[in-house]
Amino acid sequence: MTETFDSPSAFHRIWSVDKYRFRAALRPFSLVVGVMSCSLGLVLGWQSAASPWLPALLALLASVLLQSGVNLINDYGDRDLVSERFGHLSLAQQQQISASIRLNFNYGLVAILLGVLLGLWLVWLSGPLLIWIGLVGVIGVFCYSQPPVDFKRRGLGALAVFLLMGLLMVQGGYYVMAGQLSLDVLWLSLPLSLLVALLLLANELRDFELDRLEGQRTLTVRLGYQRVSQLYRLLLLTVFALPLLLWWQGLAPGIWLTLLALPLITHPLQLLQADAAARKPLTPLTGRLLAGFGLLQVIGHLVFAVS
Repeated sequence: MTETFDSPSAFHRIWSVDKYRFRAALRPFSLVVGVMSCSLGLVLGWQSAASPWLPALLALLASVLLQSGVNLINDYGDRDLVSERFGHLSLAQQQQISASIRLNFNYGLVAILLGVLLGLWLVWLSGPLLIWIGLVGVIGVFCYSQPPVDFKRRGLGALAVFLLMGLLMVQGGYYVMAGQLSLDVLWLSLPLSLLVALLLLANELRDFELDRLEGQRTLTVRLGYQRVSQLYRLLLLTVFALPLLLWWQGLAPGIWLTLLALPLITHPLQLLQADAAARKPLTPLTGRLLAGFGLLQVIGHLVFAVS
């Protein structure tokens, strides 16, 4: 990492106002998180459902809406940083950026509301415990990036998404199908949930220099780039060790298929040592790894279940 950031103007070299356009704020590549986590839970509980198709479709749509809402409201705190980040732009342009941030926030609230409404339909189809699962999820959505809690800037972002978008969402998908929770499903969701946390760490590692410059106290800023990059590697090793353990324990005979996703780790690992400007693909490439791993885990379970 040879590039350093010693002034706010350095921000302009790797960032642009496009960050706050609707499509960029939506972060389409990250929607794989909700889809994969929910799909894993649905597939694990599929055989327990008498009529699985409607609740499965509703759950997938709700997960996409909630994930979209999370992404769109995530930048709301940046409205106070516009003048610092884009001091080279005119006042009118800065006001336009602030307006885009507020508009995305409103769209995010609408997406979350629609997701909640679909969740209430799922409660009627599945059972009342889903109310509490959904309530924890919705509260967690707002606490993730909004004050006064703001998990991300307290260094708890990776832990929050591991619990909320990983473990909780997989269990929620399973509950929609089976009408109960499962300890086995908890164990089976661990590798994918760790990848969800890795996606958040990839985002922090990508933005490390800028977050430090702006005083945002993410986990990577608190611990330092090298320590968190080592944590990234350790969690990545754990992600691919857990399937072997779960296979050996007989919990998921088809989970060994996830090892076919190993080639997808090469480029992200290389980018950990790249300069800040060249590190931007780290987040989408980690998302691609999550999608490949999750899809292979779902396929492995389906093949085993059919056989």
